Amino acid sequence: MTRKVLVIDDSRVIRMRVKDMMPQEGLELLEARDGMEGMKMIRQHHPNLILLDFILPRLGGWEIFQQIHQDPQLQTIALVIMSGRKEEVVEKIPEPFDYFAFVPKPFEKAELFEAIRLATRFAGERLKRQQVATTPTPVSTNVEARVQALEAQVAQLRGELQSLRTWMQERLGA
Repeated sequence: MTRKVLVIDDSRVIRMRVKDMMPQEGLELLEARDGMEGMKMIRQHHPNLILLDFILPRLGGWEIFQQIHQDPQLQTIALVIMSGRKEEVVEKIPEPFDYFAFVPKPFEKAELFEAIRLATRFAGERLKRQQVATTPTPVSTNVEARVQALEAQVAQLRGELQSLRTWMQERLGA
């Protein structure tokens, strides 16, 4: 199964640097040059991992973070925020970061991969919390069908997260 990684950064240099650092097989690397394009791609492609610049034109990383954080369908995507100005990130989202991983720009391959590992762990924890919060209760047949559909979706997401972890362990030696 191909893993989708979305890099949202207005710097072509950063997008190319990430592309050069990532494994070439088993990975589909998507790129967005600004926040509006990035948000559209998130909803269209539902990537397994998002590498998000915090300062972007048209729609900033803070606004994208909020949309991801508030949408239950997007909350289980692993998220790495990249910025050369950590103080601007901390101003909006106080440390310790427990929803996403942070990597300062410029970064080396090892720093990026460590952030990806951490972001994947956070995403797995969010998935577990979602599962606990969605314990089914006796309801009408229509709602029961929706619950079953959601449980199937959670099982699929769990499988995707496990595949991503396995992929990372194989490729990155985690």
